[in-house]
Amino acid sequence: MLPNSAVAADKALQLNASRWTHEFTCGIDYATRTIVPLSVVRFILWKCCRMLRMDLVSTGHCSCMRSTLMRLGPVVRLVAGLLCTFEPAGAQQVEDPGFKPAIATPAFADGKGPVVFIDEAHNNFHTASGRYQPFSSLLRRDGYVVSASSANFDKAALSNAAVLVIANATGARNQPPFSAPIEPAFSNAEVAAVREWVDSGGSLLLIVDHFPWPDASRNLANALGIHFDSGTAGEPDLRGPLVFRRSDHSLADHPIVNGRTAGERVDSVATFTGSAFKVDSGEPLLIFINPHTFTVTPKVFGQPSENDPRTAIQGWLQGAALHVGKGRVAVFGEAAMFSSQLAGPARLPMGMNQPLAKQNAQFALNVMHWLSGMLDELRPRTPARR
Repeated sequence: MLPNSAVAADKALQLNASRWTHEFTCGIDYATRTIVPLSVVRFILWKCCRMLRMDLVSTGHCSCMRSTLMRLGPVVRLVAGLLCTFEPAGAQQVEDPGFKPAIATPAFADGKGPVVFIDEAHNNFHTASGRYQPFSSLLRRDGYVVSASSANFDKAALSNAAVLVIANATGARNQPPFSAPIEPAFSNAEVAAVREWVDSGGSLLLIVDHFPWPDASRNLANALGIHFDSGTAGEPDLRGPLVFRRSDHSLADHPIVNGRTAGERVDSVATFTGSAFKVDSGEPLLIFINPHTFTVTPKVFGQPSENDPRTAIQGWLQGAALHVGKGRVAVFGEAAMFSSQLAGPARLPMGMNQPLAKQNAQFALNVMHWLSGMLDELRPRTPARR
């Protein structure tokens, strides 16, 4: 015979079964509708069943299933959301060539704007002709002259660029499936060349997504006063992209956010997991304000573990603007936000074409305008949040 507390718990379980079951099944539904591979879904289900079985064996009755079911939904969604980014390159994300947002007032006449180099010399996951084709097209329609750069960085290679874009560079020996140790994507000479070019007035857009890319770009980022966590950023109960909003101050006040006119003002920016970082000095743009936000760093790429290290990242950044010498650096911890992709077999929108990312395209243009020196400063430089 069950003790009174257990009987009461069982009655509560029956009364609330639909709510707990809904929370659990929502998590499974999210996993199966995203780009998470079937093997990962099986892993999640196995872990859930194992947790339920352990509760049943240890208690002898079903009342303890209550707490297990209540916590499984967020766990499933978090694991699914994080693991969806861990598939091999080419298996999940392709550019959406049909995405062409309107530009009310192009910054430059056609082909008369600054020269933008998009790095393709470092095994980049995002390239001008690949996943960043929509980004390249957007810049060209704003008047920029966009070129793919296949040369290693040195003074001569950078001399003709006004803006350099580096997105998810990867070391030559760290191709999918990635495994530790993650080697630097850039030589020491290249790091020195980029730093000297920025010091002399060049503008850099540095994009470093989740594991393994922080470690691959760490030597360059550190040289610029940017310090990345190695893991993947997420929130336990998040469904869909992270959204940074002006209204809650996670999207900071800055010329990039305000644009040239009221029509270019940005009130929200969506990102898709990604990484987190701190800066020695600079202006925050995207700030993690949720106290439950953290990064997860897998020990083995694509093989999740409940023991993977976690780091709380409240107050950390996913976007910032820096003055370095005479030059400028805009840095972001997520790459899809500036692309327009179709993800997985269902070809789900991810990036600027995602419904919650309607202002991402304008934000991307504002970033480029700031890097091009078109936006006035609103206030003197202040230290970023640490």
